[in-house]
Amino acid sequence: MENGKNETRRMEKMENGKRKKESEKFGKNRSCPKCNSRMKTVKVSIQDADSPVTSYQCDNCGYFDFEKISITNAIEEIKAKESLLSIKQRIIRLSKDRLGMYINRDVARSLNLKGGEEIYVSIPDKNHLLVNINN
Repeated sequence: MENGKNETRRMEKMENGKRKKESEKFGKNRSCPKCNSRMKTVKVSIQDADSPVTSYQCDNCGYFDFEKISITNAIEEIKAKESLLSIKQRIIRLSKDRLGMYINRDVARSLNLKGGEEIYVSIPDKNHLLVNINN
């Protein structure tokens, strides 16, 4: 147990060291690589990211850059929120003992499906239907 705590502390120190190096590299005295003017530090919000991102902006020429750690965290947050397409579909009765389902044309187009093609259907459990398309 003590070994785990030491490892956690060591990892925290490494992360803090990275942040310190990053802040030294992109500190308040950072100059613009294009016009050599002083850049200001601004916290900005990125769409679909919860945490703010540190941006370094030049008022003179408009050049900007992001702090590596904060932009990487924002990208990871955005990726975590991305999900696969999920559409509510209605099951239709084809005949007395056959059911069917319409496939939205956008889904069919994105999967390159054509009428009459064969697909493979698996049922991994009672709540999921898995369709495998071998184009």
